[in-house]
Amino acid sequence: MIRTRFAPSPTGYLHIGGARTALFSWAFAKKFGGKFILRIEDTDLDRSTPESVQAILDGMKWLKLDYDEGPIYQMQRLSRYREIAGQLLHEGKAYYCYASKEELEDMREVQRAKGEKPRYDGRWRDCSLTPPEGVRPVVRFKNPTGGEVVIDDLVKGRIAVHNSELDDLVIMRADGTPTYNFGVVIDDMDMGITHVIRGDDHVNNTPRQINILKAMGAPLPIYAHLPMILGEDGERLSKRHGAVSVMQYFENGYLPEALLNYLSRLGWSHGDDEVFDMEQFVKWFDLDKISKSAAQFNPEKLLWINQQHIKNADNGRLADLAKPFLEQDECNPDQGPSLEAVCGLLKERVNTIAELADAAVYFYRRLAPSPELATQHFSPETKPLFDELLERYSEIEWTRETLAQTLKTFAAEKGLKLGKIAMPLRVMVTGETHTPPIDAVLELIGRDESLARMRSQLARF
Repeated sequence: MIRTRFAPSPTGYLHIGGARTALFSWAFAKKFGGKFILRIEDTDLDRSTPESVQAILDGMKWLKLDYDEGPIYQMQRLSRYREIAGQLLHEGKAYYCYASKEELEDMREVQRAKGEKPRYDGRWRDCSLTPPEGVRPVVRFKNPTGGEVVIDDLVKGRIAVHNSELDDLVIMRADGTPTYNFGVVIDDMDMGITHVIRGDDHVNNTPRQINILKAMGAPLPIYAHLPMILGEDGERLSKRHGAVSVMQYFENGYLPEALLNYLSRLGWSHGDDEVFDMEQFVKWFDLDKISKSAAQFNPEKLLWINQQHIKNADNGRLADLAKPFLEQDECNPDQGPSLEAVCGLLKERVNTIAELADAAVYFYRRLAPSPELATQHFSPETKPLFDELLERYSEIEWTRETLAQTLKTFAAEKGLKLGKIAMPLRVMVTGETHTPPIDAVLELIGRDESLARMRSQLARF
């Protein structure tokens, strides 16, 4: 059975690159009826925080990337890492290193001065010296000195690295916690991970991890390293490109399925298909369709994808999502027209839930037109005209069809183009110039409130 994992370090929020890695690992497992595991790699005690752990869990929950096992925390598995480290020490495949930070830095300075690549020189590898007193050693892995490591990467193809290019990496810190390259190997082995799908910033770690797995006689997973995501300027993705927490997209009014839809196309494609749901994506997805080149993050394209999903979304769901935004804007959606109906009217015109809520404000709160709009659309001379329209509207059945026909007939009788009546009426009732058709707006606002708004504006003249 295929088993994949997403293994973030809780040193920050769940960002765009991490979310795409999680999505591809999740989809690959789902596609082949496998299992998807969430693992929290929290052994970096200086940088890992409970807040970051919660941010990762919140992001996964919002994106609906459901995991079959986990979350599994590395800090709860310390005894297992220490057990394996002890086993490697016993078998002569690892050793204690007592070199101080100062010694190591001096060693690297000498290597740099010679034009060499800075690396550990193996001084404690086969050393018979008496360990210095009071020094807590690290444990280093005895990396093979000959041959090469070959990775048949499902995205990048064949990668070969000579063991002579690798030094003896630290696998256990002096405080008894595992380093990344050791903890991840033990976890992947114990959890039966068959496919490691992760960013290509880990490519250099993979040969080291393979050597440790071989030393333990463990089966090797299949690796697939995803090209990085760049900004539109070709630079590494950062906050200025929109690489914020995925929960920031929630706060900005994006739909999770829209963000996933967009992320799925960052480095993967299925013909010209642009808008699709995750069920369809899982059916289409496979690792052989992932591009070898870096993907570019385009905020405008993401916004367009979000717009398409909003258009297709259930109005009731949109109402539930828009309600908190409206309440933040001091509106009470329970006092006024059906928010579900309002969302149905407005959703074709907006890009985000935040925009949807903003566009709905005038349904739940009277917005006075700006002085500029009032001057442009109203005058003492036109007051009698709208007084008469108000009287007619007071006598008709309050349906969209009747409202539209009444307005059309009234404009024809006065020898005016429809817009000359409809636009001032729109400004009078909503305080804005850009709204859906005014007959639809009036129907939803309702007879009493619409007429009251007209009277209030006409009273100014």
